[in-house]
Amino acid sequence: MQSTMYVEMAPGVTTDELYNHLKRSYENEEFVVLLKDKDVPHTRHVRGSNYCLMNVFPDRISGRAIIISVIDNLVKGASGQALQNLNLMMGIPENTGLHCLPLFP
Repeated sequence: MQSTMYVEMAPGVTTDELYNHLKRSYENEEFVVLLKDKDVPHTRHVRGSNYCLMNVFPDRISGRAIIISVIDNLVKGASGQALQNLNLMMGIPENTGLHCLPLFP
């Protein structure tokens, strides 16, 4: 599943600053990956995985940014989320049972 979000930034905030803020916010989240440069996330890259890929792009309208994120909603959105929550509730590592390579292609 792909989400495209249009963000109106505070005056003076740049797309690079937004990118760096997201990078700091998610740096310790194992299953959230902020892509580099102008790499566009595609659903085929997360198929069968618990990963969320995202990136930030400048909009053609000044003061706005576009954030694109992708997940496999059958894993990250349903069963993976349930397993991740169970792991946290049971006090075991959050990634237990979720470390698998995405199916590609």
